[in-house]
Amino acid sequence: MSIRSRTGYSLPVIVFAQFAGTSLWFVGNAILPELQPLLRAPELTSWITSAVQIGFITGTLLYAILGIPDRFRSTYIFFVSVLLAAIANISWLFFPVKAESVLVSRFLTGFFLAGVYPVGMKIAADRFKTGLGQVMGFLVGALVLGTAFPHFVRGIGGQLPYRTLLLLVSLLAVGGGVLLTALVPATDPPPRARRFRVQALVTLWKPSPFRPAMLGYFGHMWELYTLWAFLPLLITYVRQQHPVGGLTDPLWAFGAIAAGALGCVGGGYWSSRIGSTRVARYLLTTSGLCILLTPLLIRSPPLVFGLFLVIWGATAAGDSPQFSTLVARHAPLEDRGSILTLVTCFGFLLTVVSIQFMGWLVARTGISGWLFYSLLPGPLVGILALRRAARSDG
Repeated sequence: MSIRSRTGYSLPVIVFAQFAGTSLWFVGNAILPELQPLLRAPELTSWITSAVQIGFITGTLLYAILGIPDRFRSTYIFFVSVLLAAIANISWLFFPVKAESVLVSRFLTGFFLAGVYPVGMKIAADRFKTGLGQVMGFLVGALVLGTAFPHFVRGIGGQLPYRTLLLLVSLLAVGGGVLLTALVPATDPPPRARRFRVQALVTLWKPSPFRPAMLGYFGHMWELYTLWAFLPLLITYVRQQHPVGGLTDPLWAFGAIAAGALGCVGGGYWSSRIGSTRVARYLLTTSGLCILLTPLLIRSPPLVFGLFLVIWGATAAGDSPQFSTLVARHAPLEDRGSILTLVTCFGFLLTVVSIQFMGWLVARTGISGWLFYSLLPGPLVGILALRRAARSDG
């Protein structure tokens, strides 16, 4: 039986809700050109992103320790979390524009997104026992499109005021939560669901069926969000060297990030033929090659470099749903939501280190293609981890 016939309207609704909720993630980066003159803080690029990541890390850790994803109905958790994240997203508009209020708003937005992204994956994993790689491909593809969406609105909206953009994205996020709660039936938590034990954190570092996928996911995260965070600076640098008409910088950024959705969906279909482990390993290898080629291709004509960014964006994000699939597939049912949340937590902790390291390099040397070599350890670690899992993948 096909995925479509088994899902009815549930899968499209879950995918849309995930897209709408995660559009809150990078809206701060999309309005950064207007914020920097107001705040007089040129170093804000790395901290705007890191504040969301740190909030998300804090939220996922708390959600996991309290066992929230496994103790309560997932659709309700999703709705309450996305509502609070949307409120946090616009909260700083009611105060004087200061770096402190913006960063607190971004932190709280990330905190409540802990009940959106990993909980959305749990909702999908609970409903689709087979073809999970394809389902996760759609779901993470929605996250990627949600991440890119503020850049798209910024690109086509021209001089759209940043306040309007924030309000639109918040309304979209709440609308997705309403649809999910209204149209996707809530399921009762497993009878054995329990409060996540703090000492169980240690089990993540012991040999387990999901450990190779977890380590591969960590390598993937070292690369992905730093690429997304500094992509606008890289595009601006290239277009200053090769000025051409046509697409604006935000639309270039949207295209490169949104290409990840194609990688997620395409990788999902591919996984049904060769397995999630192989797909993830091939995509990690390709994105690693893109890192190596960046200093060379940064000097190429804009259209060539644009195509290169599409390939890099597709492969850097495309392996994410396969890692989520492998972790969800091998995690114990009664703790699945907490384990997914906890693995996501540590993955995003690595993104903060990577983003801040890149920000430190940029502040001292300026943007260049060579700086992106700092992302190379991510794909290398992921590839090595997945080599051991290839034989056991179904």
